[in-house]
Amino acid sequence: MSSPALGRARLAGRLGAPGPLAGDPMTEHSAWNKRRSLLKKTLPGRVLLGAACLAYGAGVLGRRLLYDLKILRRKRLDAQVICVGNLTAGGTGKTPAVLLAAETLRRRGHEVAVLSRGYGRSAPRKEVAVLLDGRHTDWRLCGDEPWMIHQSLQGLGVPVLVCPDRAKAGELAVEMYGSRVLILDDGFQHLKLHRDLDVVLVNARNPFGGRRLLPLGDLREPLSALRRAQMVIITHADRVTASELSLLREEIWKVHAGVKLLESAHKADHVLDVRTEKKYPLSLLRGKSVAALCGLGDPLSFEAQLEELGAELAQAWRYPDHHPYTEREMISIEALRGGLPLVTTFKDFVRLPGNWRDILKGEVLVLGIKLVILKGRNVWIDTLDALAKDAGKQP
Repeated sequence: MSSPALGRARLAGRLGAPGPLAGDPMTEHSAWNKRRSLLKKTLPGRVLLGAACLAYGAGVLGRRLLYDLKILRRKRLDAQVICVGNLTAGGTGKTPAVLLAAETLRRRGHEVAVLSRGYGRSAPRKEVAVLLDGRHTDWRLCGDEPWMIHQSLQGLGVPVLVCPDRAKAGELAVEMYGSRVLILDDGFQHLKLHRDLDVVLVNARNPFGGRRLLPLGDLREPLSALRRAQMVIITHADRVTASELSLLREEIWKVHAGVKLLESAHKADHVLDVRTEKKYPLSLLRGKSVAALCGLGDPLSFEAQLEELGAELAQAWRYPDHHPYTEREMISIEALRGGLPLVTTFKDFVRLPGNWRDILKGEVLVLGIKLVILKGRNVWIDTLDALAKDAGKQP
């Protein structure tokens, strides 16, 4: 197998929209970040970004103050609420963390539901979409990530409720499904809903989004917001050096001394042939030339995993996060991939056009990914168990 560096060199110029491999792995893939990079090169652009950053920061702090002063009230539900979120815009691996929390709790006998905003869904804003036992099979009605969560939790009896008003969705989960623990997907900034455990994910490869607030950087909130969290999980901890990991731990503890700090990795679990719906061991990819397709916040992690599994990355297409693929794009990819197996993620697969089978004639493979706790697994289980037991004490 060629080295990852050589593989990436071969890929230069072969990427689909939005362009060739270059620069920071967490930012260069999106059209917005390319525009931001251009703005930073000019004085007027820097002034514009700086002013927008100040305005955004004032809005974030002002909103937080309204909740702290109880001018705005948090809604408390008749269940324990676990929030899984982050501080940055971009890929930290929230969905696998939500899945791990739901699976951990459900397999230990707890009634759990997942609450999601449903980014990019087509259903009416105020409608609560319920994903359970085959309801709303079209991902467009609920958003790609909730649909993926639902599909991944099939057979466990975990309802996924989708609505921008997470309190409304949570009330429905408690009333209709008897849920005692609610997992709030990507809800760290959703201050409207009271939570009993805030879990913040930090990507070891790009932990704090340039250390500047949006739109100048990628921070949704100042680093001081970490103090609201009871647990921090460092993701992709296996993709940085021991010294880098140590420095990151120290920085997190400097902001929030004593917070429960765990380390994790995103590990490939299986390969799914979506045409036949058969699962295969990861060895299927060893020595195989493939074309990669993804629209993720962190595309390099996916591509690096393919290479580490022994795949020869001959071609790759990257699109913005949550990108809804079109027939035209699939026709172009089919014409260019030269019969190579197309390997993608579950999140991307659900966003393929409905007639993908008619367009993509060759193999279409999905790399199954799961979050693995490398350090602090007992802390993870004990914390969730304690919270679920408290839920059982509620009337």
